[in-house]
Amino acid sequence: MAGIADPPDRPEHGWAAGPAARRDPSRRDDAGDARLVQRIVSGDSTALSELYDRFGRQAYSLARRICADEGLAEDVVQEVFLAFWRDPSRFDPAKGRFGTWLLTLVHHKSVDAVRRESAIRRRTVPASEDGSEWNAPPGPGADEGAIGALVAGHVRDALDQLPADQRKVLALAYYGGYTQREVAAMTGVPLGTVKSRMFTGVAKLRNLLAPVVGDTGADLAGGLS
Repeated sequence: MAGIADPPDRPEHGWAAGPAARRDPSRRDDAGDARLVQRIVSGDSTALSELYDRFGRQAYSLARRICADEGLAEDVVQEVFLAFWRDPSRFDPAKGRFGTWLLTLVHHKSVDAVRRESAIRRRTVPASEDGSEWNAPPGPGADEGAIGALVAGHVRDALDQLPADQRKVLALAYYGGYTQREVAAMTGVPLGTVKSRMFTGVAKLRNLLAPVVGDTGADLAGGLS
């Protein structure tokens, strides 16, 4: 946004610090969110800090679950908040609540960050001429870690194949750790509809995951319901 002031500094103890407790999604303040958004549109730099106080912990918690790495999760949260500061027109209030939009953006950015990091690691793994590095014995827990990463990747791919309404509620449950009631409060969708979407989505995930990860995928999908 032309002529906008510089954004506020990154929080002193990192973007993970945030407020003392996660904001209760069942206690929305849509009018307050709208006022903060309007202040940001007007170039009020203090509004971004206030917005972070409202949503920073939730955003970091979601990013941390997806990224696993604390530093990467912090970078994602910073990127999301600063991107909104620079171009607040990206949020369209006619399409839904700000909190839902923000967490959806955090989810997408986190998945993108994980994919970028994975691609970088694949390109930069050192290998000697005789390939001895590839033959080195795995460290303790390497098999479990590899399996976990493989399953997580398949889950992300399977979620991407679901209809948007099912994908949103399952992503909040799987990556964000929210209950069905919390998901309903955050998205503004009736609890019964959330349950129906999750049930249908989980059934589709079972079918999508079974051919690639077998019973592990079915168990994982079942854990979301």
